[in-house]
Amino acid sequence: MTRVPLVSALACAFAVASLSAPAVGQEFTVGSLKIERPWSRATPGGAKVAGGYLTITNTGTEPDRLVGGTLPQAGRFEVHEMKTENGVMTMRPLNQGLEIKPGATVTLAPGGYHVMFMDLKQPLKEGETLAGELRFEKAGTVAVRYSVQAIGATSPGSTTSAGGGAAPAAGGHHHH
Repeated sequence: MTRVPLVSALACAFAVASLSAPAVGQEFTVGSLKIERPWSRATPGGAKVAGGYLTITNTGTEPDRLVGGTLPQAGRFEVHEMKTENGVMTMRPLNQGLEIKPGATVTLAPGGYHVMFMDLKQPLKEGETLAGELRFEKAGTVAVRYSVQAIGATSPGSTTSAGGGAAPAAGGHHHH
């Protein structure tokens, strides 16, 4: 008979814990665009930038563009591209936005396309969920929620970087 209360207590504890767990499987829709798993990395104190990552699928017949967004914890929001050419890694804002072609899926991930949260007002903490918005040229604006992962995370739900050590916050970017 003592097992029933223990099982009930464990079930309640699990239910409460799951309410505070980061939601890494979130999906959002605006127009013909499906946005999946928005996430970011925790930042060390004093960091002024962070990266945002997600997957966008265009189920429609017309192209669209991710042109901006907002995050209350950041003073600015930019869409960026990071790439390596001739052994030199570069990062630049995409002033015309990021095109999502009809039927295509575009993944924003560390080391590639991503959004930048600039002029952070406070550190991003692992386990937090951040409310923000994405703005598309045709589909309009959609509210999303970013799940904040560990500083070294390489994907939603991961806790370490690909190299085994902690990856720099903000996708390894430093702004001047």
